Amino acid sequence: MAGFDHYAQDSSEIEAEMIRKGVVLGIDWSDQAALRMLAKEALDHLSRDVSIAATAPVDYKLMAKVDLFGLAGLMLKTMTKSADQGIESHGGPAWKAFAQALWAEKELRSKS
Repeated sequence: MAGFDHYAQDSSEIEAEMIRKGVVLGIDWSDQAALRMLAKEALDHLSRDVSIAATAPVDYKLMAKVDLFGLAGLMLKTMTKSADQGIESHGGPAWKAFAQALWAEKELRSKS
């Protein structure tokens, strides 16, 4: 079928990676305050962090954070692309918790 994508599978794979990064970072997906801080950091994220993660001595937490922020971008792209085709896609609890924190932080910034 033309235009058919595996959104449920993509969402599941993205969330699985998010959970792995969350283990490295010690993320409690039910801690809304901590997720908001992480969301703020994700929105402030600079490419400088990517180059530091690639060139500095191995810092697994920084690498996991950079990966998590990239996964957040994939998460949003997947939701947007599926919505354009009339399909609602989302992952499980970690996906929803981080997405909620990102949207709340973005909304707060738009009011400023």
